[in-house]
Amino acid sequence: MRKSIRVAGIAAACALAGGALYGTGTAGAGAPTAKTTAEPYNIGKLVGDIKTYYGATQDADGTWQAAPDSAYADDLARVEAGAKKDIAKAVQKAKHHHARPAIVFDIDDTLLLSLDYEVSTNYVYNSATWAAYVAEADRPAVFGTPALIKYAKSKGVEVFYNSGLSESQRAGAVENLKKVGIDTNLDAGHVFLKNADNPPAYLSGCATAGAWKCTTVQYKSGTRKHIESLGYDIVGNFGDQQSDLDGGYANKTYKFPNPTYFVG
Repeated sequence: MRKSIRVAGIAAACALAGGALYGTGTAGAGAPTAKTTAEPYNIGKLVGDIKTYYGATQDADGTWQAAPDSAYADDLARVEAGAKKDIAKAVQKAKHHHARPAIVFDIDDTLLLSLDYEVSTNYVYNSATWAAYVAEADRPAVFGTPALIKYAKSKGVEVFYNSGLSESQRAGAVENLKKVGIDTNLDAGHVFLKNADNPPAYLSGCATAGAWKCTTVQYKSGTRKHIESLGYDIVGNFGDQQSDLDGGYANKTYKFPNPTYFVG
C-alpha cells in the first residue's frame, strides 16, 4: 500500500485546487452568488499547470522528468537551503546538551520522485500499477535530497526513513535509494515501513497483527516517538504531505511541494 489514505485521481486534485484558488480570487469562474455556485478549477488547466510547475518533459525513453530549472526545483532548493542552516545550528546546540540529533525523511515524493507515474496514469492511483512501479526501482531523486542527506551525515546527524510503503516493497525502495546516491542507513533499524502483518509494539494503539487501523499521522508520529525513545532528538522531519509532518516528535518540519495527490 502506497500511503494509508490517498485521494486518487486528478478530479480530487482539481477539487482541492479549486477550493484554494477561489479563496484567493484567482479561479477562472466568477465568485458564488445567491443564484450561482463556485465552478471548480478547470481540470484541463490544472493538468497543464502541474506540468508547467514541474517543467515536465518526456525524455528519449518517454519517461516524464521534472526540470532542474523549474518552479518546483526552485521551491525545493529554498526549503533545503533553510534546512541545512537549521541542521548546522541544531548540531551545535546538541553538542552543548550531549544530545543525539536525527532527521527523518518520508520516501515517496520526498526522496524519490513519482512524477512519471502520476502523469502516465493521469493522476489516478491503482495499487497494482503502483506496486509494479515501485518494484522497478527506477524513480529519480527529488532534486537536492542526496546532497541534503550527505550534508546531514557529514554533520554527525543520524538519518531515518519513515515511509508509507509496505514491508513487501522494502527491496525496491532500498534499491532505488541506492541507485540515486542515497546510501545512508538503509538497514531495517533506520528504514521504517508499514508492516500490517506484524506491526511493531509501539503502534499497538492502532495496529495489531492483520488489523491495521493507524491513520497516516498515527503511524508516522508513532514511529517518530519510537525513534526518540531510542535516545535521538529529531531536529528535522521532511515530507511532501502535511500528514507526514503532523503529530509532533520533531523540533522542526519541512514540507516539500507536491501538487499531484493528497494523503490525509
